[in-house]
Amino acid sequence: MILNLRTLTTSLMIMLSLCASDSTARASSSSLSLPLQDTSSQPHGLTLEPAFWWAGMHNPELQLMLYSRDFPSLPQQLKLDIQGEGITLKSIEHTDNPHYLFINLDLSQAAPQTFELVIYSTDLASKTSASKTNTPLYRLPYTLQARAEGSRERQGFSNKDVIYLITPDRFANGDTSNDNQADMLEQVATNSPSNSNHPYYPDARHGGDIAGISQHLAYLAKLGVTQLWINPLLENNQAQYSYHGYSITNLYRVDPRFGSNEEYKALVAKANKLGLGVIKDVVVNHIGSNHWWLNDLPSQDWLNDATKMQLKNQKSKPHLTQSADTKSSAIKSSFTSPRFTSHRRTTVQDPYAAAQDHIDFVDGWFTDTMPDLNQSNPKLATYLIQNSIWWVEYAGLSGIREDTYSYADKAFLAKWSKAVMSEYPNFNIVGEEWTANPITVSYWQKGKINADGYTSDLPSLMDFPLYEKLITSLNEPESWDTGFIKLYEMLANDVVYADPSKLVLFEGNHDTNRIFSLVKENIDLYKMALTYVLTAKRIPQLFYGTEVLMTSPTEGRHDGVVRSDFPGGFANGATNAFTGQGLSEPQRQAQQFVRTLLNYRKQSPALQSGDLLHFVPQDGVYVQFRCVLNTPLSSEQNAEALKSLIQNNSQTRHNACTQPSADKVMVIYNKNDKAIALDINRFASVFGDNGTATDIISGNTVSLNQVITLSHAGVTILELKPNSNTDSNTKSPLNAVLPSSQDSLHSGNQANVLPRVQTHSSANNSANNSANSLAKHSTQKGTQS
Repeated sequence: MILNLRTLTTSLMIMLSLCASDSTARASSSSLSLPLQDTSSQPHGLTLEPAFWWAGMHNPELQLMLYSRDFPSLPQQLKLDIQGEGITLKSIEHTDNPHYLFINLDLSQAAPQTFELVIYSTDLASKTSASKTNTPLYRLPYTLQARAEGSRERQGFSNKDVIYLITPDRFANGDTSNDNQADMLEQVATNSPSNSNHPYYPDARHGGDIAGISQHLAYLAKLGVTQLWINPLLENNQAQYSYHGYSITNLYRVDPRFGSNEEYKALVAKANKLGLGVIKDVVVNHIGSNHWWLNDLPSQDWLNDATKMQLKNQKSKPHLTQSADTKSSAIKSSFTSPRFTSHRRTTVQDPYAAAQDHIDFVDGWFTDTMPDLNQSNPKLATYLIQNSIWWVEYAGLSGIREDTYSYADKAFLAKWSKAVMSEYPNFNIVGEEWTANPITVSYWQKGKINADGYTSDLPSLMDFPLYEKLITSLNEPESWDTGFIKLYEMLANDVVYADPSKLVLFEGNHDTNRIFSLVKENIDLYKMALTYVLTAKRIPQLFYGTEVLMTSPTEGRHDGVVRSDFPGGFANGATNAFTGQGLSEPQRQAQQFVRTLLNYRKQSPALQSGDLLHFVPQDGVYVQFRCVLNTPLSSEQNAEALKSLIQNNSQTRHNACTQPSADKVMVIYNKNDKAIALDINRFASVFGDNGTATDIISGNTVSLNQVITLSHAGVTILELKPNSNTDSNTKSPLNAVLPSSQDSLHSGNQANVLPRVQTHSSANNSANNSANSLAKHSTQKGTQS
């Protein structure tokens, strides 16, 4: 039923005519202590979510979820009076739990305003109209705010950015007064010798907060990062392990031990002024077991596998729940555990997978403290979509990182990603699909043509396959099929992605062991790893503390240790990475290396959006180029380039690296401990007439000779600028202007085509490992060491 209200002030009395649920399924009407809500206008004992909304949203529809134990047991006893301008009531819905009411509104004609919802309880037994209408249960003012200017057009994170991941409890404690809260179950670890690792044990709360991040934004801006991905800040009122943030107990409230909603919004605004965006860590797959819903579930199908939990009827099963006053978990260990997820993520895509295997993955719980949400419930699906949009609009976010992406219902994920991206067309979302298989990851990206017809609006995913191969290739000895060649060949898998350049590549995160430890604390390999991440044709992401060589165990999961305190973020620390006090010389050098590379990348179009060209690794050396055109090619140049491609049977198509007018960055990865000579004849098609380059780390000028001596293992990053007197018309066919992917004459997934080049070095056999042998083939330009 859809009822239209006039755009003038209206007063509509609606009888709710939905049938009541079976009495055996009803929850108790006893009082329930609810979590604090982010509004002072809500009466005691009533929850209304979202607490406010905005006029002028792209999707004008709004679902309000109301919860009260004072609602009558029969839905027919409720009346609703809506007083506002331009508000259209689409429908009113109930579930099998009469304590919940869902109101669906159309706000397409509504301006910013505060309107009123008046809810009455009626006496159906009365025969007179006067006695049927009783005193209102609730008079609820509801505000539609005006949107911030340009909100819809907000720019999401992109290849121009570098993301910095922060675990807020472990970064910096800027406000010790919020460490412990009376209504929160877990307290900050004390300096007691009884703790397993004095003064803090790894899995406890340490006290980091929003204030700590805010106080150190200047450090992050100077470091050179441009986006902050912060692990979940929402309320996690769990008895233990609450610091990580992924067991959310209130989806509309920042955990008070981190701060407040207002402080989070202020953090984003302050960060924006320093050129930093903020990415919210969102979880739609599960909630925490102490979420207030679990005291009285909105419906029997709100959770997956909820029948084993038997939590809906608190009155008949009081032993399954605890009041907030007891400060103990809402789930007791004595009752039946739910079915846990199999983690077999390929069952979602596998054309041969048994139906039960698919269910075991998607509907299973992570742990008994993380109830699995049933996103196929349309009311819950809308709730989760609105919650994500609410935080983007409220806080002014530039992105979302979606946790455990494939574990949720995939039809819902398509709807969720489309809803968010439709509301904010320039926004960005990155999903977590933790697998080393690029085919599994590619399934979820927008634009991928899947055999089963599944379509997604998810722009980006975490590039776990390339990350895994990066770690493996750096640690392996160089041979025909080990070492750099594995990294080189992994890039060929980019053809399975709709847009591989939009993937997020990382050197580590809160779930992986620390990169410096994984490369056996080898500073040269560490620099190679970070350089690869920051110069790859991806969106790069760093983990807090990587810049100062934070370490961890290397085998198994050690989450609490991986997420150790950032040096200087907590009182009484011996070292302070924010000021440099107490850092070792290797830490200072690493921090400066990262800072130099990050700030160079901020002003390098080649590293942000340039084409990629790489050469087969040889003799422990792997060379990549990133290149971008200064000016678009003319139609005549495009035609000449295509002619040259045909005449020379070139396999290098649409790549700016073969064009003389491009800005170019050359990256040389070298594992050789002893001096080795690099014959640049192999790269002549890229160098063209460039005679010199600049080492972006040292600032030194490097002569581009036919032989470059690499004195020891490490990474060299060179910037090549086109010569001002270069005349593309005089180039040989080898160096003829070729259209780049930026100026492709063809539509489609051209970025998926990875170029291959023919090497034409006059010395490319094993004897060329010797600098003396290579010197015989050098030109008069000399040798650069």
